[in-house]
Parts: sequence; structure tokens; C-alpha cells
Amino acid sequence: MTELNVLELFSRLSVLKEGHFRLTSGRHSAKYMQCAALFEHPREAERVVAELLPKLPDAVDAVAAPAIGGILMGYETARALGVRSVFAEREEGRMTLRRGFSVQPGEKILLVEDVVTTGGSVREVMELLSEAGAKIVAVASIVDRSGGTAAFGVPFIPLVSVAIETYTPEECPLCRAGQPIVKPGSRN
Repeated sequence: MTELNVLELFSRLSVLKEGHFRLTSGRHSAKYMQCAALFEHPREAERVVAELLPKLPDAVDAVAAPAIGGILMGYETARALGVRSVFAEREEGRMTLRRGFSVQPGEKILLVEDVVTTGGSVREVMELLSEAGAKIVAVASIVDRSGGTAAFGVPFIPLVSVAIETYTPEECPLCRAGQPIVKPGSRN
């Protein structure tokens, strides 16, 4: 599956949405990547994750992901690799392992996210897992929309890169045109 095939699939499944969106960062955009729409279709999600598998490190003990967007990606990746899946979620504004999840010192972790924009959530989970003694071997995502600026200190393996222009609220042409705004992300 080429990058073009993946993007065509995203268009068909409404993963790539068009409108006027307020992103988690506070910036505005005319496009939004909603990978949850991909995971509504398990066979398609399996195909997309399968495209990522050959690029991943061989020795992985577990897959970890930030909630909420990365949970399904983490599960599907872990299922395909035959390893366990854990996720971190916010509690009092800080990423934590809950629900009985834990990682062991020296455990090799693949950290996954559906879409990486700034990489902030990924870095928070990396810090949490590193403090517990785990070794992050790589970060993988379906989409890198950081413009190549996301850096994690370990290999970053996106399936596709998508350039989506964003604006500050003050410079947003969609606001100036009076187009209603939507906040589609998982954090308000």
C-alpha cells in the first residue's frame, strides 16, 4: 500500500476531514485527521497497521500508547506483534498508568500514537515509562503531521506524513470568513 493508497483510504473513510477546526494546541486548521474513523473498520485498520509492521523494531516486549487516540492503534499493533498492550491516561493533568497497567525495568516498549502533531502526549508517556525503568525502543504513528519536527530521541516511524496548514486564532482566514469552528479532539 503506497502513501497515496493510504491517503485515498483516509479520504474514503472520512479520516481526513475538512471544515474549520480548533486543534488541541489551540491553533486552527481547515483539515483534521480523525484516525478513530479508521478504527471503525477493523479490516482496514488491520491492513494499515500491517503496512507499518515491517518498519518496526524486532525486539519489543509491549506496546504503549497515550489515551485516547492511541488506544486502538496500540491494541492493533500489539495484537499484530503478539505482545501486550498498555495505555497511559490523564489523571489530574498528568499521564499515568491506571487500570492495573505497569511496565517493568528494562522492558522494551514500542510507543505508538495515531496522529503525531507536536508529539507532546508521546513525550509525556515516554517520561512516565522511562521513570518506571522501561526502555522506549521507537515511536510509531499512522500519521506524522508535525512537518518532520517531532523528535523523541529514539527512531520515529510514521506510516504517512501529511502537511496540514494551521493558524493562530488571530491569523485564521476561516475565522475572518465567519466559518463556525469545531473542536474535534479528545481534550477540551
